[in-house]
Amino acid sequence: MGEPGGVSIIIVPEGSEKSRTFTLAPGRIRLLLGLGITLAVVVVGLATSWSLMARRALTADDLARQVDSLMARQGQMETLAVRLADLEGRYNHIRSLFGSVDRPESDLWLPRAGASTASTSRSGDDAGAPTDWPLTVPGFVTQPLLDGGDGEHPGIDIAVPTDSYVRAAGAGQVVDAASDPTYGLFVLIDHGGGYRTLYGHASTLLVDRGQEVEQGEVIALSGSTGRSTAPHLHFEILRNGEPVDPLSMVTPP
Repeated sequence: MGEPGGVSIIIVPEGSEKSRTFTLAPGRIRLLLGLGITLAVVVVGLATSWSLMARRALTADDLARQVDSLMARQGQMETLAVRLADLEGRYNHIRSLFGSVDRPESDLWLPRAGASTASTSRSGDDAGAPTDWPLTVPGFVTQPLLDGGDGEHPGIDIAVPTDSYVRAAGAGQVVDAASDPTYGLFVLIDHGGGYRTLYGHASTLLVDRGQEVEQGEVIALSGSTGRSTAPHLHFEILRNGEPVDPLSMVTPP
């Protein structure tokens, strides 16, 4: 008989009448149970550690991919910055070919206190009167002068391709060469004798405020800036501040 609380194990081999008996004392059983529990704890700990390491490895791989992506984007941004700097340099060079780069917004559409519409530097009522067609091409008049009422239009609109040459209709001094919300890029010339001409919606201005121009001199390139739906030249003739029908003074070629 084994010790109280012990375990006896009887083994009978197959095909044999003899048997073998193994007796485990209570102390050995407790030892085996302790070893089993310890082994189970070790296995669980190793599994947990392996799982954490696997997750960290996946996180590290993901971070590495993100770093590679950021490095690639940084390289693209550096390349783009170089290209933008080159384009900006070319753009500024081209603009410098036309003289003044920055043009102020005009305030000449509001009356100036004490200002005179007639030039004091010329004599004779019709000295320098604007009588030349303001373009080097015939163009096509799409809007005549309309005076008064809701349809007021103090000049004519001449449809021409973008960047057509705009010429001074008469000799005079550039009163303004700037930008306006309605007329876009424009030139205003004082011809003396109370005459002034305005050339609106230009794409590029080739003269500056205060410059003297000759009759027929190219002062701008036509465009569609300001309140415009298509490339054209808005041409006005004013005498003592009142609009004059340009077609009564100039003749299309």
